[in-house]
Amino acid sequence: MNALQRIGCAALLAAGLASPAHAYVVTLEQVGSDVVASGSGPIDLTGLSYAFASYSGSSYVWAAGAQIVTGSNNNTDIYSGISGPTNFGGGPQVNADSGSGDVAGIAGDYALIALPSGYTSGAPLSDSATYLNQTFISLGVTPGTYEWTWGTGVNQNFTLIIGTTPLPATLPLFAGGLGAIGVVGWRRKRKAAPAA
Repeated sequence: MNALQRIGCAALLAAGLASPAHAYVVTLEQVGSDVVASGSGPIDLTGLSYAFASYSGSSYVWAAGAQIVTGSNNNTDIYSGISGPTNFGGGPQVNADSGSGDVAGIAGDYALIALPSGYTSGAPLSDSATYLNQTFISLGVTPGTYEWTWGTGVNQNFTLIIGTTPLPATLPLFAGGLGAIGVVGWRRKRKAAPAA
């Protein structure tokens, strides 16, 4: 591999393995005999309207109402102005057995989003909730990706991923780049080979 190929390969590796910043995403996954919700990322408040202050009693999921709250018990600010799914299954409200981190949630049926009291737009959030001895079936959630938005800007969305983890957006570029480098190297080696 010559110097140019090494530089190209290093650039593709950096692009493919970098973790780009992402909007707030909650993943709901089966972990052994439990279901775990993990959320992280920033929220841009632009386009949302402050509605009222509230107290989040506990983390919970209510698939029939498109509601999920993760994090620890905390005071929240409620904002309106979102649009998106009004359910992600048919299940009833089920309270989590534990929650930790920043409180954040969505109520798709009411077009509301809950964030920590005094939340600063664009600040990173990190939270989780655990449902002991539960499954997607017992929670009544339907696997898939659900998204609520309130604008077209960066971080103006709340995404819930149930049971599936999407590939990083850079992975196809990374794989295609490695393939191109391999083809270039193979062609050069083939040209350099003496004819029989």
